[in-house]
Amino acid sequence: MAQQPIDPNAAISELGQIKFGETDLSGVLSQVSELARRTIPGTEEVSVTLLKQEGAHTAAFSGEMALRLDELQYEYEQGPCLEAAKEAAVVSVPDMSEEVRWPQWAAQAVQGGALSSLSIGFPIQETVLGALNIYGVKPGAFDDDAVTLAQTFAGYAAVALANAHLYDTTATLAAQMQSAMQSRAVIEQAKGIIMGERRCTPDEAFAILAKVSQDSNRKLRDVAAALVERAARPSSLKRDRGDAGHLP
Repeated sequence: MAQQPIDPNAAISELGQIKFGETDLSGVLSQVSELARRTIPGTEEVSVTLLKQEGAHTAAFSGEMALRLDELQYEYEQGPCLEAAKEAAVVSVPDMSEEVRWPQWAAQAVQGGALSSLSIGFPIQETVLGALNIYGVKPGAFDDDAVTLAQTFAGYAAVALANAHLYDTTATLAAQMQSAMQSRAVIEQAKGIIMGERRCTPDEAFAILAKVSQDSNRKLRDVAAALVERAARPSSLKRDRGDAGHLP
């Protein structure tokens, strides 16, 4: 149910104070949808559409009505949130009962209790477009002041989402690099063990590891880690288990 809007400056300030190290992109999207619902006059429910190469999806929503009306647009492959995202435009539907651009969707919206909507498009990243979708339960729920406020809010939200996306991407890349470095270190250790046992060159040691990996259908890193773990066992345990001198 629509409630008394909060101060827009407080909402925008809250967007600017998001600590990306303490939340993920999904968390930021949820904050954006909830703040928009509480900030823009006439709002009943809010959602955020993300449009990528593989298609559109609702990444955050404040209520089931918003989610259902978004998903209908994806099913019909047309509607205000898709147009807003694609064109980075403001798309208003003042009265669903009189909407002629998307009559099938508008009829479903009326049945679902949404009698007006406002979608604000914004870019998040080169390959990711977005739209803030705002639904009202009365015709003409969003006057000119509400539209202006929604545009301002969406602008700040776009910055927060772009920063969250960049932080997410950077953190993922850092984790992948760390994992790759750890894998390389284990493989180098395993090569050293094989070189010591077989009196072979680094290239020959790597070829032996690669063949075991292929023959056993296991990842190279896993084969290397098993060899390093075996080499670290006490000699007596190796004899008991009968694996001395054998690759894992």
